[in-house]
Amino acid sequence: MVRNEPLAYRMRPKKLNEIAGQQDIIGEHTPLYKMIANGHVPSMLLYGEPGIGKTSIAFAIAGTSNLPFIPLNATRSGKKDIEDVVNESRITGKVLLFLDEIHRFNKLQQDTLLPHVESGAIVLIGATTENPFHDVNPAIRSRCGEIKQLKRLNADDLFMLIQRALTDEERGLGLQKIVITKEQQMKIAESANGDARKALTLLESVVSASDEEDGVTTIDDALLQNLVDRIGVFGDKKGSHFYNLLSALQKSVRGSDVNAAMYYLAHLLENGDLVAVSRRLLVMAYEDIGLANPSVGAHVLASIQAAERLGLPEARIPLASAVVEMCLSEKSNSAYKALDAAIASIHAGKVGDIPSHLKDTHYEGAAALGHGGYVYPHNTPIGSFGGWVNQTYLPDNLVNSKFYTPVLAGEEKKLAGIYQKIESFKKS
Repeated sequence: MVRNEPLAYRMRPKKLNEIAGQQDIIGEHTPLYKMIANGHVPSMLLYGEPGIGKTSIAFAIAGTSNLPFIPLNATRSGKKDIEDVVNESRITGKVLLFLDEIHRFNKLQQDTLLPHVESGAIVLIGATTENPFHDVNPAIRSRCGEIKQLKRLNADDLFMLIQRALTDEERGLGLQKIVITKEQQMKIAESANGDARKALTLLESVVSASDEEDGVTTIDDALLQNLVDRIGVFGDKKGSHFYNLLSALQKSVRGSDVNAAMYYLAHLLENGDLVAVSRRLLVMAYEDIGLANPSVGAHVLASIQAAERLGLPEARIPLASAVVEMCLSEKSNSAYKALDAAIASIHAGKVGDIPSHLKDTHYEGAAALGHGGYVYPHNTPIGSFGGWVNQTYLPDNLVNSKFYTPVLAGEEKKLAGIYQKIESFKKS
């Protein structure tokens, strides 16, 4: 066995029953497990964050099925590599192709491969960190009978994997005498944040960095903590997980859950993309708070400007204030929903001519075209509102259209009252 290979590589499962976690997808009770165990391997897409088992599952399927196995990475493979796979299938019969980063597949590679996947000569297992329904070509998706989203491993899954690595004499660290407590193993498992590769890499690092005396390596708590503090556990910066974090932050704010919003904001700021977080917060101020508390938009903008001047890590302070204020504010989406309804109406063909009294009259000849007759509302005061006059503003064929539905929350209660009063004036 080659010992210079990383521990995470050496510990990849060789059979399906060695897979850590993902039991809902490929556990012994699942249809996929039974299909493969019975000799049928369908083409499939595996989708999920880095380090949660996509490559491991592919290797385990290969070991269980005994099909000729060819692993490629779409970022480095060319048309020649695909032709080699096709030629291999002609010689040996059916082959299992594992294509990592499949969303990087170009059209030339795809055209070369697709007929052979469709005929069954090549069984394709594609892995991607991006949402396959957004980033994988439909022609590939249509030929994959299974599209599986893998879940992040939990601490118990990783603890089991660590114990297996410590005791495996062939592939793991079982030949070394290592003194490591269960608490230290669990600390490694929890610190890896669901990433098996990080868990095994951290284990290998702490063992390598620990002192050995009389052939025994003893793990020190302080050394372990130092390595834990240095490990990156917050996922990809611009992949699907990043956008899922943005989505979770917005939905937590919309749901008024301060603690959840703080959790997702922390993850996002640890990724370091202050611009993307700031843009999302500003959108949220108008999309989710809106007319119920119009001052929030200005407050969030001020917080963002302060964050930009401060930079990270201090930028977290004004942004935290903005998120708490949005969480606990009254909320309304009525304004942008009204605009979306008007846009949808236009797209549906519901358009008409602008009333003549609203058309531009600032040129000679406007009157000859029939433009004019506009009544200036400010010249007709109405209570403390300012001014209002009953005249038509929508095209004649859209006069009774309603796009705005007020939400009776916060400051919008007052606006709703004015809106309803004006609507009643129109009917009188």
